[in-house]
Amino acid sequence: MTGVKRKKKSAVCWKIHALRCEDIKLWCLRRFPILEWATNYNLKENLIPDAISGMMLAIQQVTQGLAFAVLSSVHPVFGLYGSFFPVIIYAIFGMGRHVATGTFALTSLISANAVERLVPPSSNNFTTSNNSGVLGLSEFEMKRIGVAAAVSFLGGIIQVTMFVLHLGSATFLLTEPVISAMTTGAATHVVTSQVKYLLGMKMPYISGPLGFFYIYAYIFENIKSVQLEALLLSLLSIVVLVLIKELNEKFKRIIKVILPIDLVLIIATSLACYYADMEYTYGLEVVGHIPEGMPPLKAPTMNVLSEVITEAFGVALVGYVASLALAKASAKKFQYSVDDNQEFLAHGLSNVIPSFFFCIPSAAAMGRTALLYSTGAKTQVACLISCIFILVVIYAMGPMLYWLPMCVLASIIVVGLKGMLMQFRDLKKYWNVDKIDWSIWVSTYVFTICFAANVGLLYGVVCTIVIMIFRFPRAETLILKNMKEVECKFKTEANCESLQQVKIVSVNNPLVFLNAKKFHADLIKIIQKDNASNQAYDDINKCEQNTLLNPLSNGSCHGESSVEPCPNERCAFILDCSGLTLFDYTGVSVLLQIYMDCKNQNINVLLAHCKASLIKAMQYSDNLGSENPIFFESVSSAVGAIQINRNFSKLNEHSEV
Repeated sequence: MTGVKRKKKSAVCWKIHALRCEDIKLWCLRRFPILEWATNYNLKENLIPDAISGMMLAIQQVTQGLAFAVLSSVHPVFGLYGSFFPVIIYAIFGMGRHVATGTFALTSLISANAVERLVPPSSNNFTTSNNSGVLGLSEFEMKRIGVAAAVSFLGGIIQVTMFVLHLGSATFLLTEPVISAMTTGAATHVVTSQVKYLLGMKMPYISGPLGFFYIYAYIFENIKSVQLEALLLSLLSIVVLVLIKELNEKFKRIIKVILPIDLVLIIATSLACYYADMEYTYGLEVVGHIPEGMPPLKAPTMNVLSEVITEAFGVALVGYVASLALAKASAKKFQYSVDDNQEFLAHGLSNVIPSFFFCIPSAAAMGRTALLYSTGAKTQVACLISCIFILVVIYAMGPMLYWLPMCVLASIIVVGLKGMLMQFRDLKKYWNVDKIDWSIWVSTYVFTICFAANVGLLYGVVCTIVIMIFRFPRAETLILKNMKEVECKFKTEANCESLQQVKIVSVNNPLVFLNAKKFHADLIKIIQKDNASNQAYDDINKCEQNTLLNPLSNGSCHGESSVEPCPNERCAFILDCSGLTLFDYTGVSVLLQIYMDCKNQNINVLLAHCKASLIKAMQYSDNLGSENPIFFESVSSAVGAIQINRNFSKLNEHSEV
């Protein structure tokens, strides 16, 4: 009995030792990117720019956090929490060094649909004195953040599930026109949702299909209820923000630290509102009470998960797409790599874990990434430093934000979306390059405007797939090559005449079920065109009727007129597979059919530049039994093999004579 236990114990120990330390290290580096860049962090070179960037980022995170929380239809303080917890999680698991996760306009707008639907304002029969015992907020506010946190939790679960299923590789369907149109359309929705604050109007929450148009219809019908004071303050804020941001961008090379105009505007307007008592004198809507301290750990409202599935999918897809685009742009700019699948995990955990701390859905934002670029941030340390300043605001400066006018917050949101709205300029680029991409951009934008960001994204992906299915089989699959690349090795007149029988055809597309038939048809056309002037034309017609390949005809050497083929020499056909990067079973079957048809028609078939996987796939067939090799490393070696075989055949003929 003891011996059996020892054997089991030794087997377990062997399995443990078999899992090498190097494998564990590689897995940890792949799943925890912070271990890679943190161990190589250069304090002297990177700490100062990261600290400056972190301070500037904290200012933007605070302002956007407050604004996007209001956009998500929850209390502004939850935007501060959403600017703190997701940043830390992404810094550990994310690969984008200049990606600042936090509250995001598009995901906030999507989660607002669930909040307004499940906890509408009409149910607000609670007062601030009737608090829930959590953060000193009313039960109404806690119900709302419960729904928003549930959207964040379920959206994060969906993203983690996509990571487990390795769906990051499917992001090739998210083309640049689709992402650009979707984000531009969603930004237009966000600006529309802030018009009521910019104008100081009281209006009901409007969403759903064509809600974009209903909002403006309501505004024009009630144009007399516009609050002049709010409108003037909004215009002044927008002008100041745009002007100072443009000056900061223009002179960023001269000045080391840019002016934090968002913070300056918040402080100035809050003081003005406090001393002029604008809340009561002019009726301006202000942010109100901001609780101090960090929130307790509490699970989201799980009983509403089944009712927020649509919004959760929207948050998962839209947030990931927008964030991945920024991460890839950052990686391209600073020459490092980003794993699409790992980003699913990073953003999924950045939504799941913070949802237990009353956080709204998070994602990366273009404005924050642009800020990190302009301030010279080097790593995610800048984002971690920003969390320190956000903690100071949460514990010490929160009550000072009571008098901040809502119209100023709306102005900050609108100006912050300028980068997304400027993507309208991409239309000219798409029109000049590809009219189909232009039409995809326009139609995706229209769908986003008429319905929602997730609907527009889904339409763009489906439209891309459909167009790819229709365009791919019509794309040119073959190119007839000349002999110039190998003529230096075969210059004699005899060789030149002999090589007239050799045809080189290059494959310049993947060979899959979508274009397999066209590949075969294009090959027949090449053969027909080449044989139109020789005696083998009748044989081609006969083969075409039987849907088989036709015998190859004479080629021409150096542009000379074709020479009648020698009846004793077999025609040769070289297929250059250097462009054949992808194939499936149907594609391999077509290649095998080509080989067999040509063999039956007394034509030599050679394949050059084949991938090992293609050779292995073709060798599974028993039909490749041949005395001579058919796979070659290059076109030149294939032509050389043809010449050697023909010289050997001629030598045998002379010996017999």
